[in-house]
Amino acid sequence: MKIRLSDSFTYKKLIRFTIPSIIMMIFTSVYGVVDGLFISNFIGRTEFTSVNFIMPFLMIFSAVGFMAGTGGSALVAKTLGEGNNEKARNIFSLIVYLMIGIGLLFTVLGIIFLKDVTLALGADEEMLPLCVEYGRIIMLALVPFMLQSVFQSFLVTAERPTLGLIITIAAGVTNIVLDALFVAVLEWGVSGAALATGISQFIGGITPLIFFILPNKTKLRLGQAPFDIKAIVKTFTNGSSEFMTNVSLSVVNMLYNNRLMEIAGQNGVAAYGVIMYVAFVFISVFLGYAIGSAPIVGYHYGAGNKAELRNVYGKSLRLIGIAAFLLTLSAELLAYPLSAIFVGYDAELFDMTQRGFMIYSVSYLLAGFNIYASSFFTALNNGFISALISFARTLVLQIICVLCLPFLMGINGIWLSIVFAEGLSLILTICCFSANRKKYGYA
Repeated sequence: MKIRLSDSFTYKKLIRFTIPSIIMMIFTSVYGVVDGLFISNFIGRTEFTSVNFIMPFLMIFSAVGFMAGTGGSALVAKTLGEGNNEKARNIFSLIVYLMIGIGLLFTVLGIIFLKDVTLALGADEEMLPLCVEYGRIIMLALVPFMLQSVFQSFLVTAERPTLGLIITIAAGVTNIVLDALFVAVLEWGVSGAALATGISQFIGGITPLIFFILPNKTKLRLGQAPFDIKAIVKTFTNGSSEFMTNVSLSVVNMLYNNRLMEIAGQNGVAAYGVIMYVAFVFISVFLGYAIGSAPIVGYHYGAGNKAELRNVYGKSLRLIGIAAFLLTLSAELLAYPLSAIFVGYDAELFDMTQRGFMIYSVSYLLAGFNIYASSFFTALNNGFISALISFARTLVLQIICVLCLPFLMGINGIWLSIVFAEGLSLILTICCFSANRKKYGYA
């Protein structure tokens, strides 16, 4: 039975509707992990460190795609809920065309200035050429990568979350197979890993583009896109929290790398890289649920159905609480084997990674509520509160913690920074939920 945004959602319906987005995000993160596995085990520690060193900078560009996808889908879902399908299609088309243009501009600028940025971030002479080699190849696939981020949200809004899942699985499998071929068999080094990722991003971004160009049975299709500055501003405002999340994570990761280079050298950066690869897999469960449930919230907000808003809000918090407990427990139990898979060849690096992994994993108990809160307010078209939660969680509080805690606890202070930041963010999240419950009627 097809589930529509206009339905009343039971736990079963809510899980069924969001599970494709959750699996989609898990696959997206898993094929990033595969890159790290092949680079670490088949190329070397320096190459692995170099890729993790430049990756936060590369991810800044994709943040615009996430912003357009989440902010735009919230606006489109609200417009569909109001019954204005033609306007929804126009806004959708405008956002896609705009992202293609911005992506091309970023590609040119990124390739030109990549070396200078890498030097400014503090890469040493050994890492510099590897960072530039990997980064320039990835930049060539930036437009489809941005589109992939955009369509992850819009396929859910178009009531086609399963199609989004299939496309993501196809892109992920392509990346894994090409990693094995280019890195393990042909021994093309970091260039091979970058090519594998770039080709997979073309599949993830161009396939849904073709779907929306061709006739389809959804309410969304690419067509005319009258210039609508209000829609663009609203999209960017709605999605500002997701933009801040991705940019902030990149900035904070660069700060983490810088602090770790000072405290523990390349081993510290490598250990953090492993933790980040695995962390994204766990966090992707919360991100996937947020992406999958946001159009439901946006639709019923547009339709003025406060009863269903209360229903989805309450059920979502309970589901996130259960998932947070299970994910944290799983992460603690898997810290040893996962660390061994990545860096088991180096005893000192393995011990550092395992210890950091177990400390960092406590943050999963808290992160899901903060991620959902930011997405929830984006879906309500309240970009300010969404951005406030995201900005505090991913930038301000983490920077304060990562600058201060290492003075008190050394390298363990770096691993604990995320736990303290998520805890303080949860206090802000609770305050925002409480202050706005009467305004929107969700509790």
